[in-house]
Amino acid sequence: MEKENVPQHDGNLSKKNLKELVYATDENGNYTTALSTGWEPKAIALSNAIDDIKERAEEARIKVKNGEVSPICYFMELNKMDLGILAGYVEMWKWRVKRHFKPAVFAKLNDKILQKYADAFDISLADLKNFKTD
Repeated sequence: MEKENVPQHDGNLSKKNLKELVYATDENGNYTTALSTGWEPKAIALSNAIDDIKERAEEARIKVKNGEVSPICYFMELNKMDLGILAGYVEMWKWRVKRHFKPAVFAKLNDKILQKYADAFDISLADLKNFKTD
């Protein structure tokens, strides 16, 4: 796309006075960079993705409330992580992190392990241990 045709959609970025760096061609056909406030298809896709994340976090919150999973599962969804990403942050095998999703296993975890999760989620140890679903 040519530099003068870089999209400037009034979307999420423009509302926060932010711009995204994109590649475009200049008048000589050479690649250069330009600033864009986004374009409508991208804004729609981003909005849909955010809605999906919120929905998954809410489903996880309900599962925690019903005693089906531990708060680790909820905070993982809330922080836009998957099992592999979380396992990397806490430096544990994926199977071990998945095991910590079980409420009975979570209840037996020591503070050292729980602190790794709290650090990954950027919350306090108390917030993780005393998670309220209301």
